[in-house]
Amino acid sequence: MRVRSLLKLLLCLMALPWSFPAWAQNYPTRPVRIVVGFGPGGPDTTARILAQQLSAQTGQSFIVDNRPGANGILGADIVAKAVPDGYTLLITSNSFAINPSIYKKLPFDAIKDFTPVSHTSSSDAAFLVVHPSLPAQNVKELIAYARKPESKTTYGSPGTGSGIHLRSAVFNAQSGTSMVHVPYKGAGGAIAALMAGEVQMMFVTTTVALPLIKSGKLRALAYDYPSRADFMPDVPTMAEAGAPATQLESSWHGMFVPAKTPASLVARLESEVRKAVAVPEVQKRFINLGLTPVGSTSMEFRNIVANTVKRMGEAARLAGIVPE
Repeated sequence: MRVRSLLKLLLCLMALPWSFPAWAQNYPTRPVRIVVGFGPGGPDTTARILAQQLSAQTGQSFIVDNRPGANGILGADIVAKAVPDGYTLLITSNSFAINPSIYKKLPFDAIKDFTPVSHTSSSDAAFLVVHPSLPAQNVKELIAYARKPESKTTYGSPGTGSGIHLRSAVFNAQSGTSMVHVPYKGAGGAIAALMAGEVQMMFVTTTVALPLIKSGKLRALAYDYPSRADFMPDVPTMAEAGAPATQLESSWHGMFVPAKTPASLVARLESEVRKAVAVPEVQKRFINLGLTPVGSTSMEFRNIVANTVKRMGEAARLAGIVPE
């Protein structure tokens, strides 16, 4: 009887490797939740574009669930602790790889508790923008203005440790200014504060900046990239404006799943995401927002994440940011 039971168990175990691909092939069989740790704009935009296309491809609903707070940490923590069955996904920005350099203690390990699925899109750079009422008409004038103690110049960001915060902090350090950082809960709150004049300057990703610059609600002083943007050719680069570029790599958006998600399921998700990003209409929507469509493999994205953790740690030290 014991031999028969052992044989039965052995046969079940031998069948497992073959059952996972079949399970992954049928995925998804119910709605899929995409957690985004931010409000409107940024990775939320990427998530909604992909959710629509993935729903069309698979015949199942991909639903975006915004859980803003703590620079994306709240949303990421939900996914880190979720059942690794492919029905709870995370789409986030490179803030995910910055947080380990900003916070002393995270509720998860950014490398060990997640499996990267695909680098979905990127933004090559950011615009340095100011409120239109600010007297500075260019970067040199902004630096001179900010160096005056009485100016009490402030800069906003979507949150402590965000890519925008780090970019601004590096600029602050390199320029010899003492602008005060004012963090907000997400890009929407920071942009609203800038337009209301609560803060005077900010680095803003192309996704958010383009319509506001074109409408005159914000004034662009420079483009933080080695060359000018084709979609905004009149705005000089930081070097052309007489200021050092922050030299931070592009901001990326990407998809993750919990670490113990079966490899075959990760491969299925990777395939669907890459297929979605390759759709001409999806690419057009990304490009119109100033985003570059990518659609990488899981391994390629894993390398990008590891490199970002290293580079952003170096940038945080340069900016004098002390982990909280």
